[in-house]
Amino acid sequence: MKEQPRRCQQIIQQVIGQWLGDELDQTSLSFVEKEVLRLAIRKGEALSPKEVEAYLKLSDKTVRKIFSQLVDKKILIPASGVKRIRTYRLGDQVKRPIR
Repeated sequence: MKEQPRRCQQIIQQVIGQWLGDELDQTSLSFVEKEVLRLAIRKGEALSPKEVEAYLKLSDKTVRKIFSQLVDKKILIPASGVKRIRTYRLGDQVKRPIR
């Protein structure tokens, strides 16, 4: 890393690029949306608004708005609940990381 920091950065970007679908335009996401997406990818399973609230230190109202935006963009989809959605998972257009 010390000897080739730019190369390290490129490798990380390539790995993240593999996780995201071709249809997903990363520039259309806000910083907070990108952080929620990163958290969902790292977790690898359903994500609750409470987890995002704690992780990003945001209000529940703000987190609900972010989740709503990500659902509209088809990045996240409801994982549980019908009237009251309790958890969300990555949408089909977001590629799953290779395990």
